Amino acid sequence: MQASFVRARRVLGQGLLLSPLVWGLGTPAWAGAWPTGPIRIVVNNPAGGAVDVVARLVATPLAQVLHQPVIIENRGGANGNIGAEAVARAAPDGYTLLASAGGVFAVNTALYPNMSFSVDRDLQPVAGIMRVSVFLTTNASLPVSSVREFVEWGRTHPGKLSYGSAGTGSLPHLAGEMFNEAAGIRSLHVPYRGAAPALADLLGGQVQYMFDPGIGLAQVRAGKLKRLAIADLKRSPLFPELPTLAESGLPGFEANSWYGIYAPAGVPAGIIDRLNKEINSILERPEVKEGLATLGGQPLAVTPAELVQKARSDSERFGAVIRARNIRID
Repeated sequence: MQASFVRARRVLGQGLLLSPLVWGLGTPAWAGAWPTGPIRIVVNNPAGGAVDVVARLVATPLAQVLHQPVIIENRGGANGNIGAEAVARAAPDGYTLLASAGGVFAVNTALYPNMSFSVDRDLQPVAGIMRVSVFLTTNASLPVSSVREFVEWGRTHPGKLSYGSAGTGSLPHLAGEMFNEAAGIRSLHVPYRGAAPALADLLGGQVQYMFDPGIGLAQVRAGKLKRLAIADLKRSPLFPELPTLAESGLPGFEANSWYGIYAPAGVPAGIIDRLNKEINSILERPEVKEGLATLGGQPLAVTPAELVQKARSDSERFGAVIRARNIRID
């Protein structure tokens, strides 16, 4: 497990389960009947990954404000589809939720033309958690110190570059394909079962670069990796000294995403509204902001409707990349 993950887990302590407390008077009727038991958050990625870490950051304070245990269950596989389908098929009673990266909603419909469930029909957004950025990160031994130097090196050393990703169709993969196209270079994509093993091979020199979703910050600070730019239109307030790819010679380059909470379709609007309000409030807590910052992310306090719009715009952007590069899931 990467040091940044460990630190994020420690920010809010170890316990996820809190004893139920008696609610006060004056609670609306729909809320008074919910929740009366444990709430399960299905994380559609393996334990220890970034989605898992941010879900746990939210789960502990959510249990406190709801006065019920909040239990994390990891169900990874198929780019998040396995866990997402499990929640899509769950009872719409507010006791089963999904923590997911945005790729399930913005990418998978293009990668899997025959999905067994519909992200639009069978799931509904509840709240955002984190705005996800990816960072162009290279092995420390590569003789470059800027995006322009990296692009020039790639052009003058054809066939010498390879990049790792969290898997085919993942955000780091699509960012890499977008970069190859925009920069006019050729490099080999090496998919891994998650960002952590890709980072390990980047450190070992088996691949020369990757679009890091935030887990390599400790290695960058230790001088083991070089972080050249952020794949966004604006600089991150967490790393104001880091240039964007857009200002480094690749105008318009944007490859950000999000992590969010979802529910089965049909959950009463009152429950969705309560969860959205509580999670947005939790995201304002300093300790939660600190935990998200260890992954290079920023709180994403938005409405369900805003998440829908984000998914639509990202689906158009990433879908075009998938079709143009003929990306397929083997």
